[in-house]
Amino acid sequence: MFTGIIKALGTVQKMDKTEYGLRLTIEAPRELPAKIGASIALNGVCLTVVEAATGLISFDLIHETLERTGLGSLEVGDQLNLEPALTPQSLLDGHLVSGHIDAVGKLLSRSDLPDKGRILEVELPSSLAPMIAEKGSVALNGVSLTVTAVSRESFSVALIPLTLRETTLGSAQEGSAINIEVDVIARYVVNALRVKNEI
Repeated sequence: MFTGIIKALGTVQKMDKTEYGLRLTIEAPRELPAKIGASIALNGVCLTVVEAATGLISFDLIHETLERTGLGSLEVGDQLNLEPALTPQSLLDGHLVSGHIDAVGKLLSRSDLPDKGRILEVELPSSLAPMIAEKGSVALNGVSLTVTAVSRESFSVALIPLTLRETTLGSAQEGSAINIEVDVIARYVVNALRVKNEI
């Protein structure tokens, strides 16, 4: 589990094709806990460390991960939001994030605010519409955010200057692919209602 509070930024160094998908190697701060077998969220996607050297961490991405998340469009030099998994001592500052992406949406627009914050409008896949609510939580590229507005085809979030500086959302351009993870409670409530209606 994660909280959606980004601890560091990493940079893609290598992308090696494999028979199962891709081995992704990133450069990351040395203080990031990254032993083999550890879980780290990259742009909100929970991955397992398969190699770790000083300042370099590698992950294996299977075809399903590449097809169902925005990681399939990465290029060498791209930056990534990084968050190590929760420990019993971790503070729950954001909201519970599983690292399992529900859909990939497109960044539709970005509007700067007078206080140096920014509003991001993101495409709302129809499958997620019942689980995105105004004032509710959502994780975008692994960042815990509060939904400020919802329409039939999109939803918006507000970013403070710190979030713009410390995460990749600050440099996200219109048209960019955004990993979306809905609030885990909303996911289970909607699923329970669907199952109940099918019985």
